Amino acid sequence: MLRVALVTVLALGSFLGSFLPAAAQYPERPLTIIVGYPAGGMVDIVARPMAESMKKKFPKGVAVLNRPGGGGSVGVAEAVQSKPDGYTLVLAPNSTLVIHPQINDLPYKTPDDYEPILNTISFYTLLAVRADAPWKTVPEFMAAARANPGKLRVGSPGEGTISHLTLERWMLAGNFKTTHVPFSGWGESSPALLGGHIDAVMAQPGEVKPLVDGKRVRVLAVAKPQRHPEFPDAPTSREVGFGEPTGTWFALTAPKGTPASVLKYIHDAAKAAMEEPAFVTLMKSRGVEIDYRAGDRLRQDLWKDQHEYTEVLKRLGMLKKS
Repeated sequence: MLRVALVTVLALGSFLGSFLPAAAQYPERPLTIIVGYPAGGMVDIVARPMAESMKKKFPKGVAVLNRPGGGGSVGVAEAVQSKPDGYTLVLAPNSTLVIHPQINDLPYKTPDDYEPILNTISFYTLLAVRADAPWKTVPEFMAAARANPGKLRVGSPGEGTISHLTLERWMLAGNFKTTHVPFSGWGESSPALLGGHIDAVMAQPGEVKPLVDGKRVRVLAVAKPQRHPEFPDAPTSREVGFGEPTGTWFALTAPKGTPASVLKYIHDAAKAAMEEPAFVTLMKSRGVEIDYRAGDRLRQDLWKDQHEYTEVLKRLGMLKKS
């Protein structure tokens, strides 16, 4: 009797199995990488070729979705609140990940509120003006700013970005005052400079290199430990008395709770994309450096930045009140 019942159960299981779908294997749907800045900015420039290469591991496709606003925090907020299934990621600067939560109420607070997968590139901010601007050096620019406090307008990719905070730190160190003009990303600030809507811009190397090569923009200083090889005539922040430089880097990030096996799959696909010769060549042409970091080290670096910028924001009076 027991044997007959067992055979019946096995037969029923086989019958039902023919109608039930097999367990889904990741990835079964397209992947979306959110960019919290406009098309044409540096985050977008990094995300799109990386996404194109990652399609080799994502047969359903990889889409880049621009969600500009809030210095990138609109895009990160959308990503971290997405379902942690590995189909929605965000490529974001360290400023958006660790500075913005300290000055605004956001659905993420610390590096423990999301899953950093890997870092892609890094660079240092620079101060640039139009080639026909009257200031050829930082002392000339500072003298003009001191003579007319607040008259000179300096753009950045957004409030609370590292570019913005670098400007604030330089103004404190140099005892001069400009008016900060935040944009939604570098894709907007450079055209504003060329159009005469602002007098200078806190930019990144890849944004201005084509403009420098075309003799439309001049770099006055770089927030870098050593002079930038693409702009050898521009002094470093230390050389002009502005103190220690602060770098920017872009981390690929997933919602908290994304399964470890999925994170590894994404990591391996993204790392392979970063190692593609075409990607390496493109980043070099943009004046930025490949800067691979992952796992615990990446999270620790984010925490380090979080703590360091707490002190900076306190000094500038920008820290969010609890």
